[in-house]
Order: sequence, then structure tokens, then C-alpha cells
Amino acid sequence: MSRRVHVRVVAALILVASIFSAGHAIAQESPTIRAPQQQVEPPPASSPTDTPTEVDRYTLSHDRYEKAVAYSRASYALYFVYVLVGFGALLLMLATGFAGRLRDFAQRKTENRFLQGLIFIPLVALILRCANLPVHIAWHELSLHYQQSVQGWASWSLDWGKAGLLQVLFYTVMGLLVFFAIRWNPRRWWFYFWLVALPILLFMFFLEPLIIDPLFFKFEPLAKTQPQLTADLVKLTHRAGLDIPQERMFLMNASSKTNELNAYVTGFGSSKRVVIYDTLVKKMTPQETLFVFGHESGHYVLNHIRNGILFFAAVLLLALYLAYRLLNFILDRWGKRWRIYGMHDWAALAILLLLIDGMAFLSSPIVNGYSRVEEHSADVFGLELIHGIVPGSGQVAAHSFQAMGENDLADPNPPSFITFWLYTHPPLAERLVFAHSYDPWGKGQAPRYIKDSK
Repeated sequence: MSRRVHVRVVAALILVASIFSAGHAIAQESPTIRAPQQQVEPPPASSPTDTPTEVDRYTLSHDRYEKAVAYSRASYALYFVYVLVGFGALLLMLATGFAGRLRDFAQRKTENRFLQGLIFIPLVALILRCANLPVHIAWHELSLHYQQSVQGWASWSLDWGKAGLLQVLFYTVMGLLVFFAIRWNPRRWWFYFWLVALPILLFMFFLEPLIIDPLFFKFEPLAKTQPQLTADLVKLTHRAGLDIPQERMFLMNASSKTNELNAYVTGFGSSKRVVIYDTLVKKMTPQETLFVFGHESGHYVLNHIRNGILFFAAVLLLALYLAYRLLNFILDRWGKRWRIYGMHDWAALAILLLLIDGMAFLSSPIVNGYSRVEEHSADVFGLELIHGIVPGSGQVAAHSFQAMGENDLADPNPPSFITFWLYTHPPLAERLVFAHSYDPWGKGQAPRYIKDSK
């Protein structure tokens, strides 16, 4: 159950955050995948499938199966095209000396280094974003064709523009910080930049639900239209040990742009809140909605946010140090050919961006493997949280996975490499079977997280 890249596109494009967020878009678009020992086979086209009274495995009708395979495989291809275009644009910019010409242009306009950065960095960011515009267009066209998106092109273009402006802003801030850190301490810039970048990323996480999300979707108090669901969620938050009053529970107008089903908890401190997609309310039962929320709340109760920050802080520090070492090597070998005259050169930021994007791509299996472990723990927490409150909690959870897979055209049998490289969640078939069979209470065992569940 993942929150899609729709409203996180800006954060995923931040120069620093790209180390642990780039390359996950497809995984979030297609979070449900094949279980290693349980293939999801398409039923014969000539014989309709009856809806089982009890869901114990992930199944799709023949028509839905064919669409899910076609949609997800096209998405995988677009992801790798997106990566190649991004790398290709940066390499072309460097190899042709265009990055150096952009630097010269900025230096001709002003002798002030800060103002030079305000010219050079936004130009690089805009060029890279425009280079991938055809891929973004193809991606949206694919989503429209398979009814995963309902967003018109005018609205999509406006969102693309908003995300682009925010991307330019974040690239500019981070690029300026890197540049002046390099000038201040050429040997330790990677460490000092890391110290400054972490609080900025935390501050962004705090501001996301207050400023960024409302730029893309409309929110209203959940209690306004769903008073009973709100009351049930309040009970669950109390049982989970979360302090989220109903005033911080919101309904998001997701149906204006997407058919995705989801719910999430976001922010921290005074910005922490519960968000329910209106599509989830319309297409799932209240009991299934409670399980989806239970899963999301598990990320907070189990300290996945804190642990994730620590994990990615370590990854970021290592990546920045490697970038520092590799930058010197690249400058020694190709710097003169590319007309880049040292780490203190504005054009060297293009090399750093290439290195960081490359490490983000190569680290995807490690980062996604870590995510899959946490997602499984959140599934366990969600099952235990609703046990004793929702009758037949395991079956309800299994139904929610089935409904989500059918609605989102989840790939029933993706290649193992795709699972390893891109997926942030365990296979949906495994999750469904686990939800159906998880019963420590019936086996006389203690629940893992919710000790008062009976």
C-alpha cells in the first residue's frame, strides 16, 4: 500500500533526496507483484471466474490479467527509458562542453558568485526536466489508456509545471549549498553539506502536508462527510498509540486525477495527519479502509520514519563521500576535455548530479529491499491493530489486497529482476496469503506488536 509519486514528485527530484528516492516511481505505480512460489495464472478466456466467498490468493479475470501485464510491462520500459534519458542528457551536456558554456554565460552576466548560481543551476534543471518531458507525456498517456488516471491534459500540464518550478527551486538551493561548501572546504565539503542537507530534508517532510500536497490536491475534514469512519479511525489511532485528533484527519479529492486506492499518515509534530483518498471510501468497505489505515499507521508506531531517516542519512553520507572521490577522478581524466576546471567550477555540479543519480539507481535494490522488510512489518501491525475490532480481520485484509490489485492493474507475474530492483513492497500474492493465514491468536501465540488484541 504505497502512496504514489503524484504528490511526492518534488521530493523525489531534490538533488540530495534523489539518492534514496529516485527510481521508485514505477515500484510505487505497480506495488503488487508475483509471489516466488505462487504464480497468478490468467483464467481461461472461455470460462468466467466466480468471485470466491473467501479470498485466499490473488486472482484476476482474463481481461484484467491481460491489461495488468500490458500496463505494468510498458511502465517498466518507460522507467528505464526515463533513467537513460536523464543520464544521456547529463552526459551530452558534459561531453559537448555545453555545461561549460552555461557557466560562461552566467559569469558574463554577473561577477557575483551567488547570482551566477541563480542563473546556472535553474538553467541546468530546466534543460534536464524538458529532456524527460516526452517520457512524462508517454507515462500519462499510458495511465489514461488503462484508466489509471482520469486527469485531463490541461490539469496534468499545470501540475507538471508546478512540480517543475518546485524542482528548480530545490535544485537551486541544494546546488548553492554544495557549491559554497566546496569553496569553503574542498576536502570536507561532502560532510558539511550532509550536515546541512539533513535538517532541510526533515523540514521539507514537515512542510509537505501543509504546503506541497495542497498544490496538487484538495483536502477537507474527514468528519465533514465521513463521521462514522472518522470515529473508527480515532479508536484505531488510540489503540495504536498515535496522537492524531479528528481535526487532523482529512479526505483527499484523489478522484479528480487518479483511480488509485490509498490512505496514509504524513508529517510529524504539529503537521502529522491522516489522509484518506475519496476513491478508497468509494470503492472499499469501511472495514477494508480501516486495515489500509492500520498498515500506514504501523510505519509511525514501529518507528519506520525514524529508522528510515537514520538509514538514509547513512546512505547519503556514504554516497556524498563516494561522489567526492569520484569527482576528483573524473575531473582529472575528462575535466579539460569538458571545459571544467575544478571542483569549484559551477559546471562541476553537473558531474555531481550525474554521480548522485547513478548511485541512486545502483542503490535501488538495497533501498527497496530495506523498504520491503518494513512494509511487511506494517502489514503485521495492521492485521493486529484491527483484530478484535473488525470481524474476520484476516479475510478483510485479504479482500483489500485483492481489490487494490484489481483496481490498480497490479502486475500479476513481473520478472524477478524487476521485483528485486524496483519494488518497494513484498509481492501482493504473498501479502494476501499472509493476511489470510496470519493467526497467532488461534495458534496460542502472542501477537508481535499489539499485545491487547484478542
